[in-house]
Amino acid sequence: MAGKGTMTTRWTRKDLLGLRELSADEINFILDTTDAFKQVGTREIKKVPSLRGKTLVNFFVEPSTRTRTSFELAALRLSADVINISATTSSLTKGETLKDTARNLQALHADILVLRHSSAGAPQFLANRLKASVINAGDGAHEHPTQALLDLYTIRERRGKIAGLRVAIVGDILFSRVARSNIFGLLKLGAHVTLVGPSTLVPREFEKLGVEVSYKIEDLLPKADVVNLLRIQHERQRREYFPGIGEYIRLFGLTKERAKLLKPDCLIMHPGPINRGVEIDSEVADGLHSVILDQVTNGLAVRMAVLYLCGGVSG
Repeated sequence: MAGKGTMTTRWTRKDLLGLRELSADEINFILDTTDAFKQVGTREIKKVPSLRGKTLVNFFVEPSTRTRTSFELAALRLSADVINISATTSSLTKGETLKDTARNLQALHADILVLRHSSAGAPQFLANRLKASVINAGDGAHEHPTQALLDLYTIRERRGKIAGLRVAIVGDILFSRVARSNIFGLLKLGAHVTLVGPSTLVPREFEKLGVEVSYKIEDLLPKADVVNLLRIQHERQRREYFPGIGEYIRLFGLTKERAKLLKPDCLIMHPGPINRGVEIDSEVADGLHSVILDQVTNGLAVRMAVLYLCGGVSG
């Protein structure tokens, strides 16, 4: 398949903190490894002993359902033991520092720590101090590497390649860790990336990363091979980053009328949860262009691959 990395690549990283620091070969190696783990999901017995005897801690200081559940199921399918901890049930609520909490987890011989945190750089902070592997499950507005990896995998699976494709990322780019990780990964693998949205949420500063910026979605849809729609967070209205939901839909929403501009083989993606009728019309989200459910399925396989690779190094 076009776009795959060479099998001479070796994974040597204990942690996965972001895609900015990875090479194209390393990203492709994760995607290639994902191929094998996706097959596990089609078996009658969906379990392999790859991480038997290892302990994974899901430490979510920010709330999450999809990502936490995906990591938990990925670890269980690899035969690891799993402990789930949220901020509200941890000693963080009693004033314990993140470092001390993590050190206590290490004292319990945790092998892998999956961390979601509201502060950018928190996974890096812990990775520098712990023997355990640290997997970034989203840190502030910094990165969300496994979401970007599952997006890349879905594109490659459907289109056979990433290099040369035109990808439009639409919505709240400024505050999106998903957008940043996608930008880094897509550019490293040779895609052309255009960011679309209100000027307050898509400043031209992003052009320094090597992407294009546009404020008119109609100009991009006929040329796009992939349209990745980001969730509009309603709390941004109070901070006046765009005038209102109604105006956002009118200017940037992927309505049924706008969807008619898409090429027949264009892929529509969304990291979820979807605000139906806001960033995307409900019929379009469930239509033939949509690969949103494929992203969920592929996310499980990607996270199995990441846990396997990093857990193997840390062991």
